[in-house]
Amino acid sequence: MKASGWLLPALALVLGLALGGWAAWSWQANAYGKALAEQAKAYSTDREQAATAVINWQGEQQDARRELEDRLQVNDETHYKELRDEQTKQARLRGQLATADVRLSVLLNATASGGSGGVSATAGTCGMVHGGTRAELDPAAAQRIVTITSDGDQGIIALAACQDYVRGVFITK
Repeated sequence: MKASGWLLPALALVLGLALGGWAAWSWQANAYGKALAEQAKAYSTDREQAATAVINWQGEQQDARRELEDRLQVNDETHYKELRDEQTKQARLRGQLATADVRLSVLLNATASGGSGGVSATAGTCGMVHGGTRAELDPAAAQRIVTITSDGDQGIIALAACQDYVRGVFITK
């Protein structure tokens, strides 16, 4: 037997197997590489779309928040102006009561007690009182009444401000 007769086919077979294995390995690596590249590109595209959606959502939320803050600022300014105007009006009224420019009086029910209770039923000639019998209040009592009504007015204005705030925050959502 000649060794060279079977050596060449064996060498060709080994070389063919090696080249075939290398070709198959290269083709498979190329195919997997393309599949991984496509998968990475799809994942990257999905992440970019998700990030864009989140950024757009954040922008919308910031715009809505800015709009709400602007409305609340306008409401605060309106209620602060109302409160300041009411305080000015009350201070002017207290000043007028202190200087006796204005006098508070109450309407008396002359028929309930069967008499006038010591108060004249007719208005004086210098007064311009229209209607029933009136009694003038003590200036100190009038000041206390004005203070009480002032506190009540401020409470009503504060309540309206709170209600507008709640409407602005919770109803717009």
